[in-house]
Amino acid sequence: MRITPCQAALAAAIALNLLLLLCSRLAPGASPPCRPRAAPGVPGVTVILRDFDGPEHDVAATARSFSSLPGVTVLVVAEVWPYPPVPLPAGVAVLSLRPQPQRPPPRPELAVLTRHVALVPDGARAAPGLLRRMRDALEAARDGGTRLVAAAVGQRRPRCLTLEVDVKAWTARYGQSDRHGEQSDRHSEQSDRHGEQQCGALDGAPAVLLLRTHDLFSLPFPLSRPVPASLSLQAAARGWRLLLLPDSFPLSPRPPPSPHRQWRAQNSLARHHRALLEQLGVKLELLADGSERWHGCTKDTPRCFGSVLAQTPEYLLAGRWTPPCCLRALRATARHVLAQLEAAGVRHWLEGGSLLGAARLGDIIPWDYDVDVGLYREDVPKCRWLAAVLATGRPVEDPQGFFWEKAAEGDFFRVHFSRSNRLHVDLWPFYARGGLMTKDSWLGHRQDVEFPESFLVPLGSVAFAGVVAKAPNDPRAFLEFKFGPGVIENPEYPNPAVRRLAQDV
Repeated sequence: MRITPCQAALAAAIALNLLLLLCSRLAPGASPPCRPRAAPGVPGVTVILRDFDGPEHDVAATARSFSSLPGVTVLVVAEVWPYPPVPLPAGVAVLSLRPQPQRPPPRPELAVLTRHVALVPDGARAAPGLLRRMRDALEAARDGGTRLVAAAVGQRRPRCLTLEVDVKAWTARYGQSDRHGEQSDRHSEQSDRHGEQQCGALDGAPAVLLLRTHDLFSLPFPLSRPVPASLSLQAAARGWRLLLLPDSFPLSPRPPPSPHRQWRAQNSLARHHRALLEQLGVKLELLADGSERWHGCTKDTPRCFGSVLAQTPEYLLAGRWTPPCCLRALRATARHVLAQLEAAGVRHWLEGGSLLGAARLGDIIPWDYDVDVGLYREDVPKCRWLAAVLATGRPVEDPQGFFWEKAAEGDFFRVHFSRSNRLHVDLWPFYARGGLMTKDSWLGHRQDVEFPESFLVPLGSVAFAGVVAKAPNDPRAFLEFKFGPGVIENPEYPNPAVRRLAQDV
């Protein structure tokens, strides 16, 4: 049966009315307002206002400026509605990201209908044609890696930095980027001649960031704050690059903030930054000036992972290695314990995976979660902290805050980084019997075997965790006796049946 044009128009009108009725029934007062949806990816740009704080924000004026541009939709996104209430221009929607029991979960990706989206900082003002130039620059990029385009807000140009996110190492590395050092291909050289720069991250001044909508919402945390840091870190983890244009948007003039308001703004930024890095699993930032910013565990906090089962810490199952804050704590604990044993005249040596790390790297194995040290059982009373544990049966905290105790799992000792942070060194008391070194507690690990005392007479030394540590006199032979031939050259996780190193390298 053929449908006439009149019948088709009538059917379309009925469908539209039904859709409007459904919207009004299902989502009265919803934000953004329920309206007939256009086809996904329509031309134009959606401006998202996300980074604003406190009652002194400029959201209304910023929204008014950008909503006046043709083809531009403005969306204000926040955990809750801006407070105190602000008079937003007609057509500007507010999307609350905080779930509420009486409403469907927030779906910001459903509120953006355009092919491109721009994240605009508070106080920016629209510049005729600049969003279009940013969009054209993004679409003209032929290298495939350029997924974001930026333009400054105000007279200051942001500093262009390189950025590498090492997911396995929980680390973000920033570097200085000049107009030539990071731009070797022909496209980058052409961009440089036009005043453009390829960057990994921006610093020092606000900027508008534009990208394709499907790229933004392919990120796990598309609207986390601070927006520039969030997008830069997630983009760097995917190998995306950012193109900084020479153009800039105006910045609304404001009176200088009071010291209290400035302090509040800095605290808010730092709070959001810490929350972002925790969300992304970044424990260490290596900054462009050579300084470090740590975000992981300390003496006053628990360690970053729970109990280790099947010799496989939980971070390995996520394809990551030991968090750098944990490695730092393990190194500090190992250096302290080795110094205490040496000063007390206790004969000791690196054991198991710790000696293996020393032989390979001069350091702790990047995925290890403790340090193992062997010692002569008869020398244990020479160390005042071990003697105190033996005498009282209770843990002892030394003046540096390290926590010495008898291990619950067997006849050995454990020294923790602190009472709160249970990163530790295990001390294994051995004794000689018939020319072999043996002990009373065996945990069933592959390397947990008796060995000839000749490996310890005399003791040798190796570099480990920044110090020279005592070790068996032939580390290679000792390790191959315990683990098997070629163990130094062929690294593997402690329990390959659970996870193999090849999965992460």
